[in-house]
Amino acid sequence: MYLIESKRDGEWIYDPGVAMALQEYVKDHIFLDDDVLFPYMMQPAVQIGKFQNAYEEINQPYMDEHDIKIIRRETGGGAIYLDDRNMSFCFLFNGNNDIYGNYTRLYEPAIKALQKLGVVNLEQKGRNDLVLDGKKISGAAMTLQNGRIYAGYSLLLDPNYEAMVSVLNPNQKKIESHGIQSVRSRVGSIRPYLATEHQEMTVWEFTDYMICQLLEIDDISQAKRYELTSKDWAGVDKIAAEKYNNWDWNYGRFKQFEYRLTERFSIGTISIGLSIEHAKIAAIQITGDFFGTKDVKEVEEALVGERLRKADLLKSLEMLDLINYFGKLTKEELVNFMLSIPTVEV
Repeated sequence: MYLIESKRDGEWIYDPGVAMALQEYVKDHIFLDDDVLFPYMMQPAVQIGKFQNAYEEINQPYMDEHDIKIIRRETGGGAIYLDDRNMSFCFLFNGNNDIYGNYTRLYEPAIKALQKLGVVNLEQKGRNDLVLDGKKISGAAMTLQNGRIYAGYSLLLDPNYEAMVSVLNPNQKKIESHGIQSVRSRVGSIRPYLATEHQEMTVWEFTDYMICQLLEIDDISQAKRYELTSKDWAGVDKIAAEKYNNWDWNYGRFKQFEYRLTERFSIGTISIGLSIEHAKIAAIQITGDFFGTKDVKEVEEALVGERLRKADLLKSLEMLDLINYFGKLTKEELVNFMLSIPTVEV
């Protein structure tokens, strides 16, 4: 099995979009005489499944505040929070491998490796989860493409529980959608279960150990590597820019959904119903018991066609004085409300 590391000029690449683009590039353009392992670690990000509605999965205000990105992957499954405290492992297997659809088989080498570190009570459970003492420490996904099996999972060595709970707790009041929603599970951590002599293992030591176990070698220096060329990196960068670091792919790919919000402000109650297509406002209706001297329809018209993104919404309202429509309400308050950001205390 070849090892392909997410390194450029000897330095690890932590950009979530580039990490995902690297996997896609290798999957579609690099065909070697053996299977492939590519570990990756990224800056804080939420990785969602191909068929999920981003707005149902994430707490966008928390993500904005903590500079957490969202990345839509090419495989199905649910949302997962990833950061530089845990390592993920992706694989490309020959299509003749019996691993497709068999998550027990996929996890088997990882379970054996963890058991050698003293971790017991591991079990592949449900459709694609690995649980430790009843708590989820990994979720896997796989697909079949170009005659090869593309699969992967993350191993939660030191999960940031605060960020994980906050970011995967969407705060929209009501969304009507046909997206594949994540099943929220109790999340665990590998470290407390490591044998005493391994308790101080760093994430990089853990990564090197897992790579050696998965490649069945004694030392990381023995790994059979494929080094990405400058041409390869140009292809990776192109995919990252056009897809994984592209707002339309991450948010706009989901075709259509609707949601409704109601909030009490100092100027009265405002209710907003929105119809969203490809993450842009297709229709909006604003109602409430507020007082205004102008028709709120002008506000609705200004917002139609805009991306459901704070900067875009604020820009669309630049030429309007909201006092004429609602009374003492700022553009920031209205937009934050539309994105379900709690800014008003009554």
